[in-house]
Order: sequence, then structure tokens, then C-alpha cells
Amino acid sequence: MQNSLKTIFPNFSSELIATIEENGSHQDFEAGTILMRTGQYIKNTVLITKGKIKIYREGEDGGEFLMYYLQPGQACAISMICTAKSEKSQIMAKVVEDVSVMMIPLQMMDKWMMEHRSWYEFVIETYRSRFEEVLEVVDNIAFRSMDERLEFYLKRHSDACGCSEVNLSHQEIAIELNTSREVVSRLLKKMEQRGLVKLNRNQIELLK
Repeated sequence: MQNSLKTIFPNFSSELIATIEENGSHQDFEAGTILMRTGQYIKNTVLITKGKIKIYREGEDGGEFLMYYLQPGQACAISMICTAKSEKSQIMAKVVEDVSVMMIPLQMMDKWMMEHRSWYEFVIETYRSRFEEVLEVVDNIAFRSMDERLEFYLKRHSDACGCSEVNLSHQEIAIELNTSREVVSRLLKKMEQRGLVKLNRNQIELLK
């Protein structure tokens, strides 16, 4: 497992990886599993070694607002903050592709910040990158029309999987964009007419 961790987290020192192996616990979760719920106390920080997790906010009406995805080599900044301050989660975390993770106990976080420079740098970079990503989402909502938001949304999905196909139904997209399925279908049809996408059943292929 050490070689695997070193490959996935190349900036971690050998000493830190050995410490993670000693104190962390490896767990696997299937797609569809809810790892974190709003209002839940968080006891561990999660390092992603395989798969993909969706971080989102859930509205009172059951709607979902996508914040960002977590992939191998990453950790959730919000869970780090909640864990360190013993606060309840304000987000939901759902497995969208079968994942493997390393669970890092609460008591290790502050200790490693003092003892391992590579862990300190990883935590700071995690905060920075997630903040920039959330800021981009806020700008997208505040200053873009729905058709621009849809294009941005599809590009984020495409970038997250490193592929040109987005395997989501129009209804799933509508829930995450807080709009209706009819609006999403109409805008996608316009995008197809412009040569930006190709529409298949529960799949959207980005052409540009």
C-alpha cells in the first residue's frame, strides 16, 4: 500500500506515508453510498485513493447543488475544517464511482501539521484549490445565464472524468442546476443544434 500511496500522493514524504499507513484505515465504498450527511459530526479526514466522490449541498426541497468532485490524490477541505473544529457537516458527500479511501483520525491532523511539512503543504493546497473551485461556482451562478451555467456544468463533469461523455439524465442535471427537466432538455437541444454536444440516451457527448 505504501507504493500506491506514494504514487497517488507524490508530494508526501516517506515518513508521512509510513505514519498514514500506521494510523489510517483503508475502506472501500460502492457507488451511491452517502459518506457524509448534513448535520453529521465528522470524526475522520478522508484521503481519496480510487474513484470519485461528489460534494454537494442539499436543499430543503431535496434539490442538490454541486460544489465539487473529489478524485484520487485529493481530500475534502470542508471535512478537514469540520473535523479540526469538531463542527457538524454543512455538506453531503456521495460516492459516484466506487472509491477506496484512507480514513485519518481526528487526533492526527494537528499533530501532523506540526510534524510533517508535506502534510502541512497538502492541507493548505487543499484549502486553496477548493476555495478557488467554489468561488468559480459562485461566479457562475451569480453572473451567468442558465445556458452558460449548463455549459459550465457539463465541462466540470467532463474535466472531472477526463472524458467527453457525461452519463447523466436530463432530470439529474436539472436537480443539480435547480431548474426543470424541460429547461435542461430545451437548452441541450439548442447546444446540439450549435454543434456543441451530441445527445444520446442518458448520455451527453461534448464535441467542443
